[in-house]
Amino acid sequence: MMKFSLSLMAILLVVASTALADRPNVIVIMTDDQGYGEFSCHGNPVTQTPNIDKIARDGIRLTDFHVAPMCTPTRGQLMTGLDAFRNGASNVSSGRTLLKADVKTIANLFQDAGYRTGIFGKWHLGDNYPFRPENRGFDEALWFPSSHINSVPDFWDNDYFDDTYIHNGKRKKYQGYCTDIFFDEAAAWIAKEDERPFFAYIALNAAHWPWFVPDKFREPIRQAIRENPEVVERLNNLQREDLISFLAMGANIDENVGKLDERLKQSDVFDNTIVVFLTDNGSTMGQDYYNAGMRGKKTQLWEGGHRVPCFIRWPAGSLGEPRDVAELSHVQDLMPTLADLAGVAGVPDELDGQSLAPILRGERDSLEDRMLVINYSRMPGFQVTYTRGSPAIPRRNGAGVLWKRWRLLEDRMLFDLDSDPHQDHDVAANHPDVVSKMRAHLDQWWDGVKDDVMTPQRVIIGSDEENPMMLTACEWLDVFVDQQRQVRDAALKNGTWHLQVAKTGTYRIELRRWPRESGLQLTDSLLETRVTDGVFVPGKSLPIASATLQAGDRKMKLNPQPDKASFVAEVELAEGPIELRTSFFDPDGNEICGAYYAYVARQR
Repeated sequence: MMKFSLSLMAILLVVASTALADRPNVIVIMTDDQGYGEFSCHGNPVTQTPNIDKIARDGIRLTDFHVAPMCTPTRGQLMTGLDAFRNGASNVSSGRTLLKADVKTIANLFQDAGYRTGIFGKWHLGDNYPFRPENRGFDEALWFPSSHINSVPDFWDNDYFDDTYIHNGKRKKYQGYCTDIFFDEAAAWIAKEDERPFFAYIALNAAHWPWFVPDKFREPIRQAIRENPEVVERLNNLQREDLISFLAMGANIDENVGKLDERLKQSDVFDNTIVVFLTDNGSTMGQDYYNAGMRGKKTQLWEGGHRVPCFIRWPAGSLGEPRDVAELSHVQDLMPTLADLAGVAGVPDELDGQSLAPILRGERDSLEDRMLVINYSRMPGFQVTYTRGSPAIPRRNGAGVLWKRWRLLEDRMLFDLDSDPHQDHDVAANHPDVVSKMRAHLDQWWDGVKDDVMTPQRVIIGSDEENPMMLTACEWLDVFVDQQRQVRDAALKNGTWHLQVAKTGTYRIELRRWPRESGLQLTDSLLETRVTDGVFVPGKSLPIASATLQAGDRKMKLNPQPDKASFVAEVELAEGPIELRTSFFDPDGNEICGAYYAYVARQR
């Protein structure tokens, strides 16, 4: 009987292993700040993207596909299939990037189904526990913190070349250009001997500012611009140079896409790998040179801010002939769609996204008559027309509602894309019935998200998962300090960290104006710093003489440590939620700003 049971178990294991091996691999490639018009397959006159074009040519092209106009909301919706105002990640900084810890991600979904999972590049959904990618379903995690390389929590003076990133929870230095590294590391991980299928998320920082790139990619762009000078006639010389670098980054991305395809073929997984290519928001530059006929750019509700390319290729899949699919679709549809295509169970019942798989497989012509809402928390300093308050506070009227050919923006402007693709004519007064229908949908949507979106997510301090740890000004709620340039330039701002204390105990909290690895003292300045492909601005000196630390109701005054690089306090903290705020003061007792960096350790 025992021998029979063991034999049966062995057979079942072989069957299960074979079934798992037959499942498709999945690669999602997401680029940063490229818009719909940044690709030659969409008519761009001054750049060539043949490898990305080939994915489009050989796959299905979603031609009415939308994301958020800023990167964090898009990334959170991709990961969860949930609206940004429901999953917690609604802004690019300002304490509103944190993806709710109790929400299942697409990586969790595929991991639970027996896939190995990896992320390579930009995460931007939380830099600390429990929000890091290694806490959210990724077995392999090579990433950098916050919004871009050279952000406040990034390793000091990372410049896209030979940088230090985070690999499975530890900082590690890599040789080479960032985009090359992320693709190369992904390809090496894919090629490892492992019978399990893989889910790989290659999320690039390119072509996000700063526009640093190997110089060899610039000359073809320069030549194309010389041949088409009318394309850049609205740009001054500095803007033209920025555009050249921006498009050169795109050319480097395209080269890497081609190399990845070759690696997939070498590993004999090309045919049974679903590849999805998309971008995270509209272009930063498109409206100034080529925008594929659309109005607007990144951060805006105009079509050019959120309509982006989405190409899906699966040679061995039953997706029919390559073609355009004009279904109104959204990045939050990708989680249920990919799970459906891969036969992965466990998709949460209540999602905002819908599976597009029946349409991709040709089983249906369209989904039901759907409307979509796009909304996001803006940077605090934005000038907006829908509120007099801080645009970082989520508002109902900051939304765009999409329905068929109609676009209702800020609950006041209506545009008909069929007759007015550039959105130049507000026709709300001519179509009150359309406005009424779309407004009712907006009301229903807002009622479903308004409570969730107003609740700040909390970084956990003192957990065994991350102790010690570094907090940065990126998580000050509704205050924007996200760039090392702002630290160098001494942004005179302050804010509050909303935290959760994991365990009652004594906590050592170290406050700094510069990060530890910089080696700088509190009052130090910096000269302009030349890096591989550009220059970092000088760092201003601040007359920091003392500091305060407020943890909950307790406030402590601090003097500098003997090395003049930091202030240190030891404080008893009780388990539970707490707000933490710091301030630097000059010799006369005038407040300057908050500590950009706080290193926190629960004493064991």
